[in-house]
Amino acid sequence: MRLDRFIASQKAELSRSDVKELCRKGQVTVNGETVRRPDVQINESGDEVRVSGEAVGYREHIYIMLNKPKGVVCATRDGLSQTVLELIPPELRRRGLFPAGRLDKDTEGFVLITDDGALAHKMLSPKSHVPKTYLVGTAYPVTEELVPAFAVGLAIDGGETCLPAQLTLSEDPFRCTLTIHEGKFHQVKRMFEAVGNRVTSLKRISIGRLALDENLPLGGCLEILHKDVEKLLSC
Repeated sequence: MRLDRFIASQKAELSRSDVKELCRKGQVTVNGETVRRPDVQINESGDEVRVSGEAVGYREHIYIMLNKPKGVVCATRDGLSQTVLELIPPELRRRGLFPAGRLDKDTEGFVLITDDGALAHKMLSPKSHVPKTYLVGTAYPVTEELVPAFAVGLAIDGGETCLPAQLTLSEDPFRCTLTIHEGKFHQVKRMFEAVGNRVTSLKRISIGRLALDENLPLGGCLEILHKDVEKLLSC
């Protein structure tokens, strides 16, 4: 891979023109040697590249767990509201990042930020049935009688029928968890409306078999370890 392409792909703040200028100034090294030509071919997984003394590691793709706060939108850009990408710290930013799926503006919790389109497609495909679990606050008590209704697949407004979902009650009758296997528009809210209830708070706490880190504050994010990426697709 060309040196300038490699650096620009891993450092969102640098364009290939920026890399060319840094090379000209002698601020780029490969395996300890100053390189002034941006078109030099490197082994991206074997050579040590540094820019202004800072090592540039290679990752084909990046996977970021974000604990989205209310008021932030799942978009790459928005003229009115803060976006999830604006919460990504500089050390994790790179070109091509996007939110894999959406949470409503008033919903909190786990959003996957990545540049891996193939994985995002698999995760979001209706055929994959990847489970997503939510912590739900409701206006009225949730009773045991609702568990089988959710389990067989609720009919919601608009004539749609949801896939079977797992409703789990808690000691607090106004709080429960719900696991769904698809992503219809406003699905969780519509499911509770279908049984005469109303969602007052909503937080996604897991995707696949990967749970939101309990120590991650609202607005915080962390890089998902390679060994955990496959959990995002696990049913």
